[in-house]
Amino acid sequence: MAYDKFTVLTSTVVPMRTENVDTDQIIPARFLKATEREGFGDNLFRDWRYDVEGNPKKDFVLNDPTYSGKILLAGKNFGSGSSREHAVWAIYDYGFRCVVSSFFADIFKNNCLNIGVLPVTISPEFAEILFQAVETDPKSEVEIDIDKQRITLLKTGQSETFDINSYKKENMKNGFDDIDYLLNIKAEIADFAKGRERLLNA
Repeated sequence: MAYDKFTVLTSTVVPMRTENVDTDQIIPARFLKATEREGFGDNLFRDWRYDVEGNPKKDFVLNDPTYSGKILLAGKNFGSGSSREHAVWAIYDYGFRCVVSSFFADIFKNNCLNIGVLPVTISPEFAEILFQAVETDPKSEVEIDIDKQRITLLKTGQSETFDINSYKKENMKNGFDDIDYLLNIKAEIADFAKGRERLLNA
């Protein structure tokens, strides 16, 4: 399944300082029955967003109209717990294209890269700079340039670089998952197979 191409993202930010957010908090287990990747955004952080009667909790950041954007600024150790891909499906389906944190659980980070959400790991110090900037001025924009592997707070110009696997980087830039990548080089694979066959039959 192809995803949005990611080159340069400029957006306001939704700040969520909570640390150690696990995948069951991102998408509760009772919502994992669906097999399609659409519709999960409605239940992103379900138990934090809504009370038992289904009413939005006013004190939760996703229900606060002050904040919006395609970037989720998360607390340390985001995405811990089970390896469910549905957590990233929910984040993507809600509209986030990037999650920024000072630390990600490894499996969650890999799932992000497979599903079209860019996980950007920054230092705790820069994370605090971003949190303070966004909480002071919710209209503050952040630019994330995947080619330069740099995240910048546009208001001040403060920035940091981030790491990303080169293969996943190219996939993100093209909007490919692993299957899309293989389909894109189908002709090269066929040529290689033919060359291999000729060698074996020589």
